[in-house]
Amino acid sequence: MLRWLDQHFRDKLLSQITRTEVQRVATIKCQEKLVGRRPFKDGDPPPEHGTVKTTEKATVNRYLALVRAILNKAEGEWEWITRSPKITLFKEPTRRIRWLTQDEAARLIGALPPHLASMARFSLATGLRETNVTQLEWSQTDMQRKMAWIHPDQSKVKKALAIPLNTTAIEILRNQVGQHPRFVFTFRGSPVLRANNSAWRNGLKKAGIEDFRWHDLRHTWASWHVQNGTPLNVLQELGGWESVEMVRRYAHLGGQHLAKYAELV
Repeated sequence: MLRWLDQHFRDKLLSQITRTEVQRVATIKCQEKLVGRRPFKDGDPPPEHGTVKTTEKATVNRYLALVRAILNKAEGEWEWITRSPKITLFKEPTRRIRWLTQDEAARLIGALPPHLASMARFSLATGLRETNVTQLEWSQTDMQRKMAWIHPDQSKVKKALAIPLNTTAIEILRNQVGQHPRFVFTFRGSPVLRANNSAWRNGLKKAGIEDFRWHDLRHTWASWHVQNGTPLNVLQELGGWESVEMVRRYAHLGGQHLAKYAELV
């Protein structure tokens, strides 16, 4: 994202990055996303919120949010500029949580190459994010204690996380022993830089699964937990979420504790 933004901002001082300038760059990004529509020209007004598709809004918002975060930091923390411009993001509708059933997950794993299948199964067993799986080292695992841990600099919340390993996760680790002296998951002797790659996308297509990202394996893990009765506060700790509000997204998938009350009417 920074590499893409650099081509548009590299010749400007931070104080020259105005709201108008950011809107211009947002228009360019929309142009790249609007396949089959009239190309935007330099100087065109930014597209109206209602004319941009949901997928386009989400993509452009990630870039706008990054620019806004940098400029806010430049004003409030670094004191490099006196005032950061107000940057408004596109309004995105609340999306449903995308998760797989057990049958869909089995079909996907069967369609993936062996090294990715192992990583996907490990993600479904632990709920770890993509980078925490691809960068997992043997020094971070203890199969006797059935534990793994994520260091603060590897964690999204910048805190060390203890990860309990269930039977499936231990089985996967044992199958990986001896393949690499340092990294747990590798391909042809080298660490896997990204799991969300062409082999992953081909596996999704082969399995007939649409609108599913690698990160949705974490959503699937959390959804399965809630469906099987794991309390939200326990799930929060297992998944390393900073607030319980992040976990409430999955609350509607549970509700077993409410079943007895449904019989009262």
